[in-house]
Amino acid sequence: MNMQRNRAFLLSAACSLLLSAHNVPAEEGSDLGTALTSGKVGVNVRARYEHVDPDNVAEDANAATARLRLNYRTGRWQGWSGFAEYDYVFHVLSDFDSGAGTSPGKAQYPAVLDPKGSDLNQLYFDYQASEATMLRFGRQRILLDNQRFVGGVGWRQNEQTYDGFTVSSKAIDRTNLHYSYIAYVRRIFGERVSAGKNNVDAHLLNANIALNDAWSLTPYYYHIDNQDIAGFSTGTAGVRLTGSFRAGENKVDLTAEFATQSDVANNPVSYDAQYARLDGTLALANDLSLGLGYESLGGGSAPGMMFRTPLATLHAFQGWADQFLATPDGGIDDLFATVKYKMGPWSFTGVYHDFSPETGGGDYGTELDASLGRGLGKNYSVVFKGAFFSGDTASYPDVNKFWIMFTANY
Repeated sequence: MNMQRNRAFLLSAACSLLLSAHNVPAEEGSDLGTALTSGKVGVNVRARYEHVDPDNVAEDANAATARLRLNYRTGRWQGWSGFAEYDYVFHVLSDFDSGAGTSPGKAQYPAVLDPKGSDLNQLYFDYQASEATMLRFGRQRILLDNQRFVGGVGWRQNEQTYDGFTVSSKAIDRTNLHYSYIAYVRRIFGERVSAGKNNVDAHLLNANIALNDAWSLTPYYYHIDNQDIAGFSTGTAGVRLTGSFRAGENKVDLTAEFATQSDVANNPVSYDAQYARLDGTLALANDLSLGLGYESLGGGSAPGMMFRTPLATLHAFQGWADQFLATPDGGIDDLFATVKYKMGPWSFTGVYHDFSPETGGGDYGTELDASLGRGLGKNYSVVFKGAFFSGDTASYPDVNKFWIMFTANY
């Protein structure tokens, strides 16, 4: 009942904002019909082969999947515009478990979380309330900062999107304000299974403040009341500092971030946990860059007391082998080194990780990741990618993964 009251109040507030909006920019269609028919069509095709070879599963996974994405953005009429996006994921070679009960009879295979089927990925309406402020209503992609806390899980074929509304504003000088209210999280497993949708009452507040031309500070607070997965009900407050400076002909990029998290709403465990990240990258003048970083997600003295990131794009962090999609009870410290090099049209990335518990001592293991990719003309690209995890405990066995991916955009 409280959640219903919250949603009614927020909808009422949003309507009030719309009714009081003014100074709408003029570059829009003169009538609704023109706005609906003068939009832009987008087509994306992404085909991928993924091989998974874990030590603790007798079978290897061989997944050949393809995603067709169609979208359409209308023109603007009286400040309004719309966007719709539809995805369909095909299975060409299906020797894998796509997870959460989406592939019955495949439990003997390792997981490759790309269920087949159709998905209404996005459907929203934008209202340009003023030159500085925009409102968005409906199913939408939300990507905040580096997606460590709120992202779209874009590596998987079926994306994570959100049902709710968003207010984005630059009305305050040198500040980008973002607020989202979320009613449902549309997860990567699709609508055929219950795990594909989480009923939530979530408030996401993020403010990017430009300190000067090179440095920015981003305080944030994310309140997530998850009605379906009580352990995901968390309140996270943090601050992120990013910037760069020149070192002769070279450039140094730095990131420092700290956050604290506690239980909220229906979470059955009372806890407080911390997050910290510090990393730097030296970009040399010869298209070579070297990076070193440290990331820590706190653990606890009992199960369920660890720092967690239920809305994150997890594949981008703690190794591409995806061994730590759920934070261990003891938390995790990740010390990593990165090298990137551009060779003509080819771009190479290599990352080495050393994983250990944040509390309790010991080691989880190490991982070596590598990718090589390039564009093929204006509309195409190809990527070769591998992840090689070597575990130091029975809970985290060795696993090797390899991908080949082809993308076409129109």
